[in-house]
Parts: sequence; C-alpha cells; structure tokens
Amino acid sequence: MKILFTCGGTAGHINPAVALARMFQERQENCQVLFVGAKGGMEERLVPKEGFPLETVTISSFWRTLSPAGIRHNLKTLRNLSVSKKEAVRILDQFQPDLVVGTGGYASYPVVHEAARRGIPTAVHESNAVPGLTTQRLSKVADRVMVGYEESRAHYSDPEKVVVTGTPVRGDFFRLTRQQAREALGIQDDRPLLLSYWGSLGADVMNGYMTDFIRRELDEGPFFHHIHGAGRNYASMTKVLGGQKLPPEIRLLEYIYDMPVVMAAADLVLCRGGASTLSELTAIGKPAVIVPSPNVTNHHQEKNANVLAKEGGAVVLLEPVCSGETLYRTAAELLKDEQRRQDMSRAMAAMGNPQAAESIYETLLSLVKA
Repeated sequence: MKILFTCGGTAGHINPAVALARMFQERQENCQVLFVGAKGGMEERLVPKEGFPLETVTISSFWRTLSPAGIRHNLKTLRNLSVSKKEAVRILDQFQPDLVVGTGGYASYPVVHEAARRGIPTAVHESNAVPGLTTQRLSKVADRVMVGYEESRAHYSDPEKVVVTGTPVRGDFFRLTRQQAREALGIQDDRPLLLSYWGSLGADVMNGYMTDFIRRELDEGPFFHHIHGAGRNYASMTKVLGGQKLPPEIRLLEYIYDMPVVMAAADLVLCRGGASTLSELTAIGKPAVIVPSPNVTNHHQEKNANVLAKEGGAVVLLEPVCSGETLYRTAAELLKDEQRRQDMSRAMAAMGNPQAAESIYETLLSLVKA
C-alpha cells in the first residue's frame, strides 16, 4: 500500500498526519508513505525529523485584503497555483499512491484535487471547528471529509461525506494518571497545578502578561503549583523576574519537553486555541482558560475555543482585553473552585475522542478497500 499525506503550515496540520502515517506503517506490511508540503513551510523541518520522505510544491496563501500589497500577493498565489498543479502531477506520476490524505494547509489543495481528478481515493481531515478555504474547496471533490467536532458537520454542503472522527492525539498523553504524573514531577502536596504556555504567534504579548501574572502570584503567595513554558521569551522573562528568586512552586521553563506528563498532572491549563492543543485537552478532559491568537487566519482559534466554551469546558478571554491581572484573577477563581473544574473536565472529555486515530484509520482503510 502506498499512502500520500499532504499537509503543512502549522503543527496542528502536520502532527495528525504523522500519527496516522505511523499507524499505517505499524499495521500494514510494506506500507510506503510520502509527505507533500509547501516549499519553505515548517513541514520541511518537522516531517524529515519524524523520519518520513517529503516532497514540496510551490504554493502560498490568499490574503483577504484589497490593499496593493494584498493584490500583489494574491496575483503571486494565482501563479503559484499553476506551478503547484504541475508539481502535483509529477509527484503523483512518480509515487502512484493508493490513497491521498490532506490534513490541512495550502499544499493539500493541488495534490488532493489532482488525485481526485484521477479517481484515486481521497480524504481530508479538518482539525479546526470551522473549515478553512482549502478544506472548503476540497470537500467538494474528496471522497471523505473527517472533522473533529459534531458541530463542524453543518459547515459542509454534503453531510453524507462527513465523518466525525476527532483529531489524533499521541499515545503518550494517556500513559499516566494525574497522580502518577504529579509524582513524576515531584509534586508531593495536594495543591492544584496550573500549566501555562503560548504558541509562537503573539507569544511576546502573552508572556508579557505572564510576567505580571507571576508577580501577582508572588505577592499573593503561591497557593498552587505553576509550570510555565516561556519559549523564545524565556531569557527576557528570567531577566525581568530575576530580582526575585522564584519559589519551588513556580517553574519557569524555556520549553516543556515532557508535555504529556505535565498536562496529565495539570488541574487547569492556560493556552492558545490551536486545534492540536484543544484536541489534547479534550482527549484527557482538562479544563482550560483559552486566549485565542488574533494572528491566525479567519479567526480559527477563536472559533475552536468558542465550541469548547459553549459546552462548558473552557473559559475564553480575548487578547485585546486581556492582561496579567485578568489572567490571574480568572485562573485563581477556577483553582479555588474544585467543583467547577470537575464540571469543566467532564464537559471537555465529552467532546474528546481518545480513539480518533483508530476512527480515522478505519475510515481511510475503507476507502482503499472500496
């Protein structure tokens, strides 16, 4: 069996494809996998690191603006569409896949569209609650559309094609119980654990708020444990907070390498609204305070977060009206209210699907066997 996965742009598009590729190779003897991404995208770094071969196509986004710069960019994108179509033809001719799966990103469009034209079984997976332009266009030609949430079905013109599968989450997130994870982190008392981290888009702003958050935490006296992943802002945060030695309850880290362990131990999570992150939270039932990135196309993160908030699993704060004080007050209230956190946890778990990878695998396998 030969399977072509096409994805890119964000880790939320790449990680589900990687999880599925591993599952197919583990279960299907002599299964060959090829990834196709966008030239210059983060997939050029992430996919080879995972051990999979990668081809690229020349593709770019459409800007939703009529400014001179936007018009120039969109004219370039139209030219790239013509180039990428020829590149997709070449890749499909050489690899001859039995199945083509798009998991998001602009690179998916020319490859899935050409595969569908040839009659090759095709499927697309959309992690976001509301489909982007690429998925909307491909949903009209693909054999199956797999989505993360039941609420997403209404956004597609042909609901018969749509299968609610959830979004794959790495098995490591299910390995430890909360208590086992707390022990692994060396937490020996009963105080709740707050986990906070932000993505690269807008991380400067949010980590500025977290500096104020930690100052307030120090003033109040930590009544909870706190692990914060500062990313590229680690040095600046350390410098600003350097005048005060942080107590052991507050761990400021550059990067959280053992995220499955930390998230399993957490009682509340402060984070962005990326599809992968929210899939992890729902899969293991973790309540969250979500501040969607305002820098994401079509407000996808805000729409994702609102789905969880509507069901009672999350609190949504918008970055323009956010502050360190607002974040602290919101988190502190939830950390003091165990009953509400339990209710939020149940709401999150009700929206999650720990068997998402299995569901997608079976859906894709049925296309090949049809």
